[in-house]
Amino acid sequence: MSGDANRSFGARLSEAMAERGPLCVGVDPHPALLEAWGLPTDVGGLERFALTATEALAGSVAVLKPQSAFFEAYGAAGVAVLERVLATARDGGALVLLDVKRGDIGSTMAAYTAAYLADGAPLAADAITVSPYLGFGALNVAVEQARRSGRGVFVLARTSNPEGFPVQRAIADGTTVAQSIVDEAAACNEGADPLGDVGVVVGATVEPGEVVLDRLNGPILAPGFGAQGATVEDLRRVFGANARGLLPTSSREILRHGPDVAALTAAAERTRDALASILP
Repeated sequence: MSGDANRSFGARLSEAMAERGPLCVGVDPHPALLEAWGLPTDVGGLERFALTATEALAGSVAVLKPQSAFFEAYGAAGVAVLERVLATARDGGALVLLDVKRGDIGSTMAAYTAAYLADGAPLAADAITVSPYLGFGALNVAVEQARRSGRGVFVLARTSNPEGFPVQRAIADGTTVAQSIVDEAAACNEGADPLGDVGVVVGATVEPGEVVLDRLNGPILAPGFGAQGATVEDLRRVFGANARGLLPTSSREILRHGPDVAALTAAAERTRDALASILP
């Protein structure tokens, strides 16, 4: 998948959200979902599930977010399916945020960057999720490569899982770890228009005010919406005036409507239309 070095990821994402609404749908081929669709939990079932969902949704939603782990679990054959998902999503017009949560140092992070953010790489996506917990500066190689190729990164900041609370809410140098990550991302996005290329992940289920996002000037990926319990009203309550770059993500709540393609598409469109009310 090729990026667009002449247009920033922030600009491309803003355009996609304006045209298709602020919705990211996860392509998460969890074994329980394969079984619910009447599919075997093997590579054949994985392929039918992932490609059916991608083909149904790529033409109508702004962003698709395949969860890499569910494909990697099947080895090389599963990764080959992921490559097809990336190509199918691109052909349908959706941006692809590959959920890999990579984070490392030095040459290892450079290798991850080459795998996911370089033109011509089989697993290259429009953006990836990254983890800053070896130091935000260790992500610089990914940020720089993403900018060169018109791609983006979403940095884990205040996630929706309860296990993240002790680490992300810990105080370091007078501020929480989560807030320091948001502030580092904001520094990367300074002066960008309409949005920067460095997004953050902040769960839709967190308490309002846990992180201050006013200076971010970048996209906010908000997991926890839908099956995890957060509603449109929760999004409005948690993010308030920061809705300009808000990208709520839903997976199970939409995928449970498969394998019927029309039902999948209709579920995504209902969710997208409901989210339109929170846009500024």
